[in-house]
Amino acid sequence: MEILIIKIIGALIILFLLKILFISLFFYRDIKAAQKRDPAARSFLEIILLYQGLHALISHRVAHFLYRIHFFLLARLISQISRFITGIEIHPGAKIGKRFFIDHGMGVVIGETAIIGDDVLLYQGVTLGGTGLEKGKRHPTLGNNVVVGTGAKVLGNITIGDNSYIGANAVVIKDVPPNSTVVGVPGRITKQEGKKIDVSLDHIHILDPIMQNIEELEKRIDKLEKR
Repeated sequence: MEILIIKIIGALIILFLLKILFISLFFYRDIKAAQKRDPAARSFLEIILLYQGLHALISHRVAHFLYRIHFFLLARLISQISRFITGIEIHPGAKIGKRFFIDHGMGVVIGETAIIGDDVLLYQGVTLGGTGLEKGKRHPTLGNNVVVGTGAKVLGNITIGDNSYIGANAVVIKDVPPNSTVVGVPGRITKQEGKKIDVSLDHIHILDPIMQNIEELEKRIDKLEKR
């Protein structure tokens, strides 16, 4: 009996190590993205074992494959189990690019027809949702290098351009051009001087278009008063 228990434990350890090896090989780029963007990430092993964003992504890759070959029920079952375990809901129909990272992740919802480009970063509480009951494409498309801040809601069949940043708690319902920052409810667009936004940009240093307009008006008033 003791020998049997030892064999079972040994087999479980081998399976566990094989799982770690499999994830390390096939999700290497996503793990590196997490390590790059999260200063709290200390090692590959920590990310593989403890990061729910990575676990949700792994489950989604499997569910999305099943969804594409029309195993819809099984795909949804996997996504719902992943939702229960990670707190992140990704519909198996969503298309997600390379080096995708969800930081913390609790409460993130990604709809069926959402399309996410490469090198995208989502913070906790983000919703990529639909509006109304229309059929077809009804969820957002995010370009490459997009950052979506905590609690932001991006709704409807809209496009968020490459290198754009959606500020925390913003509600976006219209297209966003590339190299833009969006803040407020509803979302207001401000350019970041046409430059790519750094993924390390924190949530408090965001240009506010209203404040920019006020500052421009103040400058014009000063000029007029000096005449």
